[in-house]
Amino acid sequence: MHRRTWLVGSLSLLAAPLVSGAQPPVKVFRIGILTATRPEASHIWAGFFQGLGELGYVEGQNVIIERRYFGDSVEQLPALAAEMVKLKVDVIVTGAAPEPEAAKSATSTIPIVTAAHLDLVGSGLVASFARPGGNVTGLSQETPELRGKQLQLLKEAVPSLISVAVLSNPTLPSHMLDLRELEVAARSLKVRLQVVEARAPSELTDALSVATRERAGALLVLASATFFRHRAQIVELAAKSRLPVMSQAREFAEAGGLMTYGVNLRDSFRRAAGYVDRILKGAKPGDLPIERPTKFELVINLKAAKSLGLTIPRSVLARADQIIE
Repeated sequence: MHRRTWLVGSLSLLAAPLVSGAQPPVKVFRIGILTATRPEASHIWAGFFQGLGELGYVEGQNVIIERRYFGDSVEQLPALAAEMVKLKVDVIVTGAAPEPEAAKSATSTIPIVTAAHLDLVGSGLVASFARPGGNVTGLSQETPELRGKQLQLLKEAVPSLISVAVLSNPTLPSHMLDLRELEVAARSLKVRLQVVEARAPSELTDALSVATRERAGALLVLASATFFRHRAQIVELAAKSRLPVMSQAREFAEAGGLMTYGVNLRDSFRRAAGYVDRILKGAKPGDLPIERPTKFELVINLKAAKSLGLTIPRSVLARADQIIE
């Protein structure tokens, strides 16, 4: 009896490692990032990596991240997008235009998540916010009345303002929409707009020269990946002409601009990780509704105000989410 019990126990112990060793290996997903900036050096992309971590994804353990960035060399985008397809990534994550457009041109099957596009429906990337269809989904940065709010805040900060230069890229359809909105706001605020254009970084100096020549009292910079990357140059050029700078991304204020009001992009990129998670778990991108921004922030640079000889009214300072001194 004791011998039989010992044999059964021994066989159970021998079988235990075999059962443990039969467990399936951890699934490792491959995420592709297609962007204009180095993701590892970006405050905004840090939000995406934070979101992935919160959802249990650890690079090198259950996810591999393929990073491809193009800087100002937009002509490289098609080749980089094609490279993502060859790598057979499970999902491609992008920021603003023209990144998702390049990805969609390269594949109609690999899911694409965009975190910062300004006109998803108008660009043809999705059919509608409720049912995107196709292989693109994510977050829209389309924010009706945002430009008007920026102009209003700028006017409140600089009450004597009568003329504002608007830095625009005429090749971006979203900028045409922004300008129409600004025209409406400018009429009610009794402010004259002077549109200055830059299609590439090489045209920024000339654009700011036009603003100075036309005696603009401030510079409002429309949202653009190119303008964002060259924000230090834009702020420096504006400072030489003593132009207060208003933009959407807080990084402009951190670079020396007067103030920014817009979407909290880091939060948007963090939320984009949620789309990636759902897709990796089997959801179809065409069935995932597009989300709009939920967090906005006003950042004021008092150091810039002092250098311009401006005193920001308390009523404006009281609404700031952050004040740089």
